[in-house]
Amino acid sequence: MPRDLPLSNGRLLVCFDRDYCLRDLYYPHVGQENHVLGARCRLGVWVDGRFSWVGEEWRRELLYAPDTLVTDVRLYHEGLKLLLHCRDGVDFHEDILLREVQVENLAPDPREVRLFFSLDLSISGNNVGDTAAFDPKSGGVLHYKGARYFLANAWGEVTDGLEQFAVGEKGLPGKEGTWRDAEDGLLSGNPIAQGSVDSVLGVRLTVPGMDRRAAYFWLAAGENRAQVQRLDDLVKSRHPARLLKRTADYWTLWIKKESPPLGLLPPRVGELYHRSLLILRTQIDAQGGILAGNDSDVIHFNRDTYSYIWPRDGALVAHALDLAGHPTAPRQFFRFLAPLLEPEGCFLHKYNPDGTLASSWHPWYEEGQPQLPIQEDSTALVVWALWHHFVSYRDLDFIKPLYRPLVKKAADFMCAYRDPETGLPAPSYDLWEERRGILSFTVGAVFGGLTAAALFCMVFGEEEQAERYRRVAAEIRDMASLYLWRPEAQSFCRMLRRTPEGALEVDLTPDASLWGLFAFGLYTGDDPRIAATMSRLRERLWVPGPVGGMARYEGDPYHRVSPEVPGNPWFICTLWLADYLLERGDEAGEEEALEILTWVTDHALPSGVLAEQLHPLTGEPLSVSPLTWSHATYVTTVHRLLRRLARKAARTEAEAVYAPYQRPEDWIARLYAQTCDSIHGLCKV
Repeated sequence: MPRDLPLSNGRLLVCFDRDYCLRDLYYPHVGQENHVLGARCRLGVWVDGRFSWVGEEWRRELLYAPDTLVTDVRLYHEGLKLLLHCRDGVDFHEDILLREVQVENLAPDPREVRLFFSLDLSISGNNVGDTAAFDPKSGGVLHYKGARYFLANAWGEVTDGLEQFAVGEKGLPGKEGTWRDAEDGLLSGNPIAQGSVDSVLGVRLTVPGMDRRAAYFWLAAGENRAQVQRLDDLVKSRHPARLLKRTADYWTLWIKKESPPLGLLPPRVGELYHRSLLILRTQIDAQGGILAGNDSDVIHFNRDTYSYIWPRDGALVAHALDLAGHPTAPRQFFRFLAPLLEPEGCFLHKYNPDGTLASSWHPWYEEGQPQLPIQEDSTALVVWALWHHFVSYRDLDFIKPLYRPLVKKAADFMCAYRDPETGLPAPSYDLWEERRGILSFTVGAVFGGLTAAALFCMVFGEEEQAERYRRVAAEIRDMASLYLWRPEAQSFCRMLRRTPEGALEVDLTPDASLWGLFAFGLYTGDDPRIAATMSRLRERLWVPGPVGGMARYEGDPYHRVSPEVPGNPWFICTLWLADYLLERGDEAGEEEALEILTWVTDHALPSGVLAEQLHPLTGEPLSVSPLTWSHATYVTTVHRLLRRLARKAARTEAEAVYAPYQRPEDWIARLYAQTCDSIHGLCKV
């Protein structure tokens, strides 16, 4: 089930599903240590002797308040004659989840309404050895294990302690969970339980007819009892509503501190642009890791999650944030990654938010031979994104300590890690993590990475080193034209692989990742070979039917639901088509690209969350939701369109409005042009 409402401050991340159940709670890292692990932490309502957990019986509208990371949730139950207006937020500064529930009584007479908040924790990702207990000092319920403490509390009509609570065992024979205790409207008051445990908190409101009253729930996270009790005291002294307001104000200020000319686009496109930036922030850890996606339901597919840092995904997300004028998270990301570079000069598959190596299925040993289990595009795109960050902000003092240990070391690796026969980057794993070979996407990324490294060397006055990187980039471009372009198919191939006999085998499967051949500067968007390739991809990968969108590649089996389509539509692949249409440079391309951006807004969840892929027949989200990469690609494509519109209207007010975003600066633009001319001048094919 998708996560419709993620909320985070960089340390505490919570995710709500479409039933308004809290399903994931990460602390102290975004994406590491999920203390709920997909269980359902529910909101229940008792009135007039009837009880209901919020879910299918309720009409639910799950949105965010505009331009902020505070929710705007409406819940209506016709039979109970109740309308709930809920606001949720993770405090921007302290590790506290805050929830406000405004209960509107739609009946003419006053009624007593009881609200119940269930908390089903599996601390540190397992439900062994947890303790839940009533804490008399705070008047709340404390869950703890090891150095992880969570203190839950609530206010209704009484604001000096809980009116009802219960803790107990769960998941045992005859003990489904303490949350069942709420269904008669009364809680047992059991004060402590250990092992596999959960808890329920209850509050009471007397709501006049046709009127409303508010209740509050909060959850403080810390590493010891004193920390969470301090946070509990803070909520009580400041009031939950004031903390929610300051959090809403902070995110509104953050999103509006940069103002690209979104007025040139339809309002809904601009709204999703802002929402995408905010959702990106929920998936970024305070220590710099950019997570691919935090949705624990995917664990049922392959017993693992997307809660990791892939250097490639992170680099592209960092680039999107740089384009949007938000450099802090990219800087933290580059600092996070730099010490993780292997001695050889490459990044491995993926990493945990604390910087440790994450799980992997890429082997170190294959067919009797050792190998580097890498996706080389990850290494190249970090260097490429770092250059574009420097182009935007010229923060030389930030770049200086990264220049030798990251930029030059990675570039030296890219120069050395080449196939001896073709001169192209040596075999590595593809961006889809399914096959190993000489990959067109990787070739484009390595070209971009080496070009970026050459530019860095020019900035730091190392002309000979810059020339070396330029020459290798030129050789790679020559060999790409010779080996990857296939005249018989009028298309670039997806990859080359070695047969057991050592011969090169060509894989011509249409694959959306061929976008990488022009995205990082290897070829231009108006190159006839790129045009022919993209035309073939559009013809073979566009999903027929009412949903539409571009599949990853022909015959994609991942979450496949119908043999009648080439694969499920992916947001990133569809947006890559828009990128090409804009790079093609004609008015028809602009119009079609805008249609694709509108298609994305039409297929986002009502909250604005973008999944990884869609069901090709129903349009329902599939796989991880939200996917950080989807939102970053949307942001990047919007900026590509805005730049195109600004160039087109060179003498209009549109260009003046967008002038601050016309980066790089003149001297960097000249340097970039000179370097590209030099590389292309060295090319022979």
